[in-house]
Amino acid sequence: MECSQLTERAVERLTGQASAEQTRELALHLEACASCRSEFAPLERAWEFLGEDTGLEASPEFLDRSRELLEDEMLRARVRQFRPRSRRRRWLAQAAALLLAAGLGYLAATRKPRAEVPPQPAGKGAAMPELGSNPRLSNLSYERPGSEGRIGIAFDVTTRHTVEGPPSDPEVAKLLAYLVSHNAENAGEKSRAIELVQQHYGAGDGPASPDIVAALTGTLRKDPNPGVRKKAADALAGMRMTSEIRTAFLDALRDDRNPAVRLVAIESLSAAAKESPDPRTIQSLREKAVDPSENGFVRAKAASALKTMEF
Repeated sequence: MECSQLTERAVERLTGQASAEQTRELALHLEACASCRSEFAPLERAWEFLGEDTGLEASPEFLDRSRELLEDEMLRARVRQFRPRSRRRRWLAQAAALLLAAGLGYLAATRKPRAEVPPQPAGKGAAMPELGSNPRLSNLSYERPGSEGRIGIAFDVTTRHTVEGPPSDPEVAKLLAYLVSHNAENAGEKSRAIELVQQHYGAGDGPASPDIVAALTGTLRKDPNPGVRKKAADALAGMRMTSEIRTAFLDALRDDRNPAVRLVAIESLSAAAKESPDPRTIQSLREKAVDPSENGFVRAKAASALKTMEF
């Protein structure tokens, strides 16, 4: 046999369609050809994996799903095939599609369906999961405040939870802080959580929850995404200035690489310093105003802020 016949013969052998003569020719060829042996080995391993559960009969769902996957793969192959391919490459693609479809169909047939659990509206803290173990909260959704001023935060842990309560509820604040600092997998999720915080925890609402302040200041200092850091800075800027927030803004003014974040820090620090002069703020603004390596807009903003202050 020739190397170009490898995949065709391999599939025939694995599916039990090869004659004794064809099986013997394949064995002799594999013994003499290292390249074909390296190509045949993964096909054989995949086929053996699919047959490990010998006691499981193919269900009608498994067969239907496998046929659907095969038909989809054949359709995609026809659409993608812009130039002729060799017979050997064609058979290799067909064999790979067969194994992939069978594997996915096997998983689809053996996977147990997960029971749907309806949302559980909860009162104050009633549906709160244990956050100490850093659980992954998925499928997040937020509900706008209703007539009673209660916001909603829905998520999945092992079952669906819905926590409702006013923003002043410590449990709601704790949950939002957790979403900002621990749970978000990407910038979009974290930004949504920060936006919700920004909507309900402003200066007019009194001091913000320590949990939320810690989550936002930690994000401002450590998040790698400049857009997320900017959102955290904007949210902190809307809160009543505290020593912790002031220190976070001073650190951002000195260290953050994003000029937009530094501009927010200048605005917030200068606004607070007008009401209560702070030596660290004044010194930081002076340094920025004369720093030749600083962004021009940031230098101008720092100089402008100094002019409005009384020393």
